[in-house]
Amino acid sequence: MKRRAFIKSSCNLCLLGTAGYFLSQLAACSPASYSVFKTEVINDEIKVPLTNFTQSSVQFVRPKGWYYDIAVQKNGDNQYEALLMKCTHQDNQLTPTGSGYTCSLHGSQFDKEGHATKGPAEQPLKTYRTSISKDQLTIYTK
Repeated sequence: MKRRAFIKSSCNLCLLGTAGYFLSQLAACSPASYSVFKTEVINDEIKVPLTNFTQSSVQFVRPKGWYYDIAVQKNGDNQYEALLMKCTHQDNQLTPTGSGYTCSLHGSQFDKEGHATKGPAEQPLKTYRTSISKDQLTIYTK
């Protein structure tokens, strides 16, 4: 193979590899396939209407002024579990997956209950106490 043909094919290979990498990164920027309920924290409490759980058993809550969302899961026994979407390894925002949550920084994974299933994170996610009153779920942040 002549030098010119070798350089040309090498450049084409690099361009294809780079294009493939950037396309996969763009897929991560697509709109979220889950709903986010934006609200405020008042007196260390977050109120979420129970009607938010009619379409899905999981609701993501984005408190005003917070960097991390809260994932709220409705369990089969009509109980709710609230997890802070903050990786316990190095405080990175977590991304929901079909089976739990993942950290894009170092690859830690957590199940839907917040237990670390793959390191480097070893600690479970922070949980918040919840209660139901009439038609609202209350998340207690303290």
